[in-house]
Amino acid sequence: MKFIKLDLLTLLISLFLFASCEKSATIGLEVDPTSALQGDLADTLTVSSRTVLDEDAATVGLTRYPLGAITDPIFGKTEAALALAVNTPDVANYTFGTNAVIDSAVLSLSFGGEFYGDSTSNYSIDVRQLSSNLRERTSYLSSAQYATNSTLIGNRTGKVYPTTPFKITDIVVGKPDTLKTVSPQIRIKLDNSFIQNNIVALSEATLKTNSRFADAFKGLYVQVNKVGSTGTGGLMFFDFASTKSNLTLYYKKQSTATTTEKDTVATNFPIDNNFGPVAASIKHDYTGTPIATQLANPTQQYGVTYLQPLIGVRNKISFPYLDKFMAAAGKIVVNKAELIIDLSSGTDAQPFNAAPRLALYRNDIAEKRKALADDDRSDFRYPTDASYTFGGTFNAVKKQYVFNVSLYVQDLLNGKTKDYGTFLVPVATAETSGFAPTLTSGARSVIGAFKKNPATGDNIMKLKIYYTKTN
Repeated sequence: MKFIKLDLLTLLISLFLFASCEKSATIGLEVDPTSALQGDLADTLTVSSRTVLDEDAATVGLTRYPLGAITDPIFGKTEAALALAVNTPDVANYTFGTNAVIDSAVLSLSFGGEFYGDSTSNYSIDVRQLSSNLRERTSYLSSAQYATNSTLIGNRTGKVYPTTPFKITDIVVGKPDTLKTVSPQIRIKLDNSFIQNNIVALSEATLKTNSRFADAFKGLYVQVNKVGSTGTGGLMFFDFASTKSNLTLYYKKQSTATTTEKDTVATNFPIDNNFGPVAASIKHDYTGTPIATQLANPTQQYGVTYLQPLIGVRNKISFPYLDKFMAAAGKIVVNKAELIIDLSSGTDAQPFNAAPRLALYRNDIAEKRKALADDDRSDFRYPTDASYTFGGTFNAVKKQYVFNVSLYVQDLLNGKTKDYGTFLVPVATAETSGFAPTLTSGARSVIGAFKKNPATGDNIMKLKIYYTKTN
């Protein structure tokens, strides 16, 4: 009987322990391991940041092109002008026919989905003829200047409506004219005499190919006339990667049906960067701005730094004490690392909205722009979770940008990657690559810098590393 009682006691204790273990295991599974960060946190590592000029870049083949002039109380003055190759009509052996006479000529520039600045300003936009063949250039850098003939051949002054479609007259030979809706665009009337003498008067052989036509016509140059414009100004972006932008000629020619009548004809000379170059010429004037001060003192750390697209200014950042952190912490595994960048308070008042997205990239030893491992889909460690994001999108509630830099920080700590320069730049929301200098967006940002002991409410830049020691 004594042994029976002992066995019963052992059984009861065993059942109790099994139940306890089962309960403990169940509780552990209630925590999502992907959302629970394990280990230690380091969030006081120094982050160095400097405002530096962006690199000059080619302006051909863009998804959209800038035109405008804007005066920003922080960033100074920015101007963007356009040099346009005009292509012949998409008709074999095009000819104007007999005794063609221009009724009107309209340069239509189709908006490309972005406008930055003050839409209530009045914009005076001038058009001139280029003095040399745009196709013959071998370089189309953003800093390039394009010589023009002095004669003004077109101007439009007024407000712009980047999102408003409107109707134009569609001329169909032999049928009544109709109205058709076109995409949002700017339409600038050009001088009839100029078009008559420089296009309509050309021979059929000259109109036969784009290269021959360019030899004769050269191209067009479009810029904002600052004297004739009023207000803060803005930056418009145009689509030259489709058939929407054209030089349209409306003219009368001898009717083929009768010798006593004339037909009114409309024909498009496309402005399409798939068939002829389109280039932007961009200028920044930082005179009297804090940007000029920072550029003149490149070794000094300031409380804020500046980011501006259109080959303006970018941010060069570094983590100068990562090696000391590694020496103190020993061998570690980075569970998660975030670069958190606050917008400087009060710097995004209308119409100067903060950049909707920033890009973060690194230089290699040859100073070529490369993706961080966290943004490199060719890296075998790139997360496959569909919810993963590298970051960089502006959080309008928190007024900050956040990047996931876990792999990059781990590679820096392990010596797999050397920091030859890490850079922040503003980019358009739709851009697929953050490497190329930004030419398709106008929005800029003023961002905070690192502080060792920030006060509540300070706008800062901070690196947070969640890690586990492995030794």
